[in-house]
Amino acid sequence: MIHPVVVASIVAVGVATLLVGARGLRTARTSSDFLVATRAVPPVLNASAISGEYLSAASFLGIASLAMSDGLGALWYAVGYLAGYLVLLAAIAAPLRRFGAYTIPDFAEGRLDSPRLRTVATGMVLLICGFYVLPQLTGAGLTLEDALGTPYWVGVVALGALVTAAVASGGMKSVTLAQALLYWIKVVALLVPVVVLVAVLRHPELGSLCADGAVRFTRPTVVEFPDRVVLVMARSEVIGVSGSLDRVAHHGSTLVSAGRHLVGAGSSLRFPPGPVPHPYRAPVLAGAAWTSPLVRIDGRSIHPLAATYGVIVATFLGAIGLPHILVRFYTNRDGASARRTTALVLVLLSGFYLLPGIVAFLGRLEAPSLYVTGRTASVVLVLPRLAAGGLGGDLLGALTAAGAFAAFLSTTSGLLIAMSGALSHDVLRRGPTAFRWSAVAVGAVATAAGLAASGFAISVLVGWAFAVAASSFGPLLVLGIWWRGLTRYGAIAGLLLGGGSASVAVLLTMAGIGHRGWAAVALGTPALWSVPLAFATMVVVSALTPAAVPADVTSRLLALHLPEAVRRPRRGAQTDLLRPPPHEPYDSAIMVAEGKTNQVDVNSLPARGSSHGRDS
Repeated sequence: MIHPVVVASIVAVGVATLLVGARGLRTARTSSDFLVATRAVPPVLNASAISGEYLSAASFLGIASLAMSDGLGALWYAVGYLAGYLVLLAAIAAPLRRFGAYTIPDFAEGRLDSPRLRTVATGMVLLICGFYVLPQLTGAGLTLEDALGTPYWVGVVALGALVTAAVASGGMKSVTLAQALLYWIKVVALLVPVVVLVAVLRHPELGSLCADGAVRFTRPTVVEFPDRVVLVMARSEVIGVSGSLDRVAHHGSTLVSAGRHLVGAGSSLRFPPGPVPHPYRAPVLAGAAWTSPLVRIDGRSIHPLAATYGVIVATFLGAIGLPHILVRFYTNRDGASARRTTALVLVLLSGFYLLPGIVAFLGRLEAPSLYVTGRTASVVLVLPRLAAGGLGGDLLGALTAAGAFAAFLSTTSGLLIAMSGALSHDVLRRGPTAFRWSAVAVGAVATAAGLAASGFAISVLVGWAFAVAASSFGPLLVLGIWWRGLTRYGAIAGLLLGGGSASVAVLLTMAGIGHRGWAAVALGTPALWSVPLAFATMVVVSALTPAAVPADVTSRLLALHLPEAVRRPRRGAQTDLLRPPPHEPYDSAIMVAEGKTNQVDVNSLPARGSSHGRDS
């Protein structure tokens, strides 16, 4: 049944996004507007925008659904998504902003003086963002399918078209305010239903979650089956059937024996209180297994400690390698603002990540019918209607649907900006017109890919994107900012081997290869080995090619770490050019000379591109 209030809430979020995009069309003119919002976004607004961009489908829908189906060990995703910002705060945010650039490939070339490295980094941006955009489109298809009853492809196409239009209209300047607004919509959309369901409704005892027995219906429950399901009954019992059961039409009470039964699409079954049946090959975890703190792969306990460490490494280091998040720090005024922004992001995200675990608990208590249909991925969307019922349930369901669509819009827009910027600025080397056409092309390709990604869990898809990011840009940024010995050859080798091997592992998993034993862990959570491989490769290859260290490496490192307070801008300097790549510290920083003076004019520094051995 389509609820008008749900339709109205989703349309309202979409219209608000388009209106802000139209505002960007009037105000965005330069490449700086499109790529870094003129580097003038204050910390509070930027923190809200980053949080809105970061809280994707995996955060809003995926964590709760994965925790409900695979157990509380899935909450490591929430811990890792948040903890990654501690690494950003401590080691990355301020130096990256001080260096001054438009994109991560900009930073790579400016730090190591290598156009070839810039090309490799651009390819990695497209790869990471491509993996990350798939779960957003998948989530949009799922949301409209559950909320409006539309086919899966409608949500994918609608989101792709809407975000492409918003990004092409005004780029970063257009979506910053929208992403900040969408963050608060998401928080309210999840917080209000959680508070109402916890405070108003009476629930079964929490002890039932930890018992060794199966999940149970506590009252007679009608379950609708939108798709055909092979159902496993634990015992014989009389159930009400309206529709097809074992290819025979039924309309009334029927004795159903223990074992497997085929339920036809569009049928509804009324179960008495008792154990919850489950789809074939998707058993419901007992309480002890469900409350385990270790990660399960596809619901199975396969070397769970190793799988848990794989998720931890990917999420802790993946955040520092996400191009659409890193580019946000270039929109701050200076390094100090970037650090304050990161601290505020930690506060905003920590408040949100308290909620998915509560939703998973409520889903297991109040919505066991989702286990029966195998649709636990929609727990955030349908829990309010199943638990509260009536007009109140419909209103809360409309709120969560609006929040889910806000999550898809904000994150997808950031990803499209990162990919469009990489194409227009790092490949085509053109301005706003190229950015707009790049946004259209990227949006079309991403939408087509999203149509083929419906069979994967949202959090798993995002976890793979984090694994690739942690295995590529994570090591590049850590070593590029903090180690003077990194060379372009080491960086290129590390990006290709680390990011490439993680990508191959993800593609093999998507193809259904390696679902047993250590192969499942190695391919399903590749960061466990691909991140150490990337770090080791960069260090070893750099040690073997010391002559490739830029001749002015000291000035480049000081440009990363020297606070703006001790800099004296050169009069008349231009710090926001599109070509050559803008690295502000080379134009405006004041370096500290050892033993001679406290300040050195950067006019005395080597010109960009003057280091020896520059590759072509």
